[in-house]
Amino acid sequence: MNCPGADDSMAQTCTIIPPTATHSFEAFVELRICLASDVTAVSAFIDDVMRFVARFRARDGGEVDIEIALREAILNAVLHGNREEPGARVFVAIRCSLDGEVLITMRDQGNGFDIRAVPDPIAPGNLMSTSGRGIYLMRACMDEVWFEEGGTVACMRKRSKKVRI
Repeated sequence: MNCPGADDSMAQTCTIIPPTATHSFEAFVELRICLASDVTAVSAFIDDVMRFVARFRARDGGEVDIEIALREAILNAVLHGNREEPGARVFVAIRCSLDGEVLITMRDQGNGFDIRAVPDPIAPGNLMSTSGRGIYLMRACMDEVWFEEGGTVACMRKRSKKVRI
């Protein structure tokens, strides 16, 4: 994902792809945004994304799950991926299909990580740890979570329980 003209602004909208129905693919709307690696920008960014999602997804109770998972993923990208580097960005694509499914893909500019090396936060020795629950929460809240490109890309999917008419 490229974010042309990105400067020091907190977030910049890059592309909105309007709904199209072709062959067997479900129509969707996609928003692509890049976010500066600044923890103070995360809450406002998530508020904007959730307003976008609400426009294309019937309320079915999954909105809170999407918001929690998105917050954890963005914070992981900013804090652990980009290590809060001032010039670094997190690139996010949110795809909402007309059946209410939400697919979120984000890329940080860090070095990635080995998912197998992430400690289990519910293992007895980790229960009192004050961090390390982000990926666990993402997986608990979303229907699918997976990582690509050595951990620099996180993908999450949430299906809708209702069909919007």
